[in-house]
Amino acid sequence: MSIFEYNGSALIAMVGKNCFAIASDRRLGVQLQTVATDFQRIYKIHDGLFLGLSGLATDAQTLYQRLVFRHKLYKLREERDMKPETFASLVSAILYEKRFGPYFCQPVIAGLSDEDKPFICTMDSIGAKELAKDFVVAGTASESLYGACEAMFKPDMEPEELFETVSQALLSSVDRDCLSGWGGHVYVVTTTEVKERILKGRMD
Repeated sequence: MSIFEYNGSALIAMVGKNCFAIASDRRLGVQLQTVATDFQRIYKIHDGLFLGLSGLATDAQTLYQRLVFRHKLYKLREERDMKPETFASLVSAILYEKRFGPYFCQPVIAGLSDEDKPFICTMDSIGAKELAKDFVVAGTASESLYGACEAMFKPDMEPEELFETVSQALLSSVDRDCLSGWGGHVYVVTTTEVKERILKGRMD
C-alpha cells in the first residue's frame, strides 16, 4: 500500500458560473480501520480561497500550518489577501523545496481570482501544478471521481446546480473506494457568500 493511501481521501473542486465548489469525504482511517468520521480535509485560507489536502493526514496538517504562516506574513507585508494563482505558486514552491523528502500530500486549490473568475488547480507531492477549467480531483477515490465528473460536469452551472453535481459525483465515487467515504463536506463559494454543507453517506 502506498503511503498516500494510508489514511484514505477523496477531494474534488469544480467550477461554475462565477462560483466554485470544493468537496471532500470525512473518513480518517489507518489502512482499512476507520479512526474518525468527521475529519477535516478542506481549509479556508480566506473568504475567496480554499485548500484541500489529500494524502497522509499528519503531513496535510503540518503543510496547512506552514501555509497559514506564510499567508499571514504575506498579509502583514502586502496588506491584502493572496490571489489564488499566487497561493498555488507558494504551495508549489514549498512542496518542491522538500522534493527529496516530500510531504505526502496532493493539494487541491480553489479560489475566486480577479473579475470573480474561478480558479482551480491541483498538484502532486513535489509541486507540479495541473491547472483545469472544469474540475480537479485528488485522493484514493480519484479514478472514480474522474469518471463521475466527466459524466456530470456542465459549463456555467449556477451555485445550487453546482452543489448538486459535486455532491452526487462525490457520493457515487466514494462508494467505489473502500478507503474513503463516510459522508461529505461541501463548500460552495460565490462572490457574495460561502455555503458550507455536510452530506450524509453510506456508513461503511
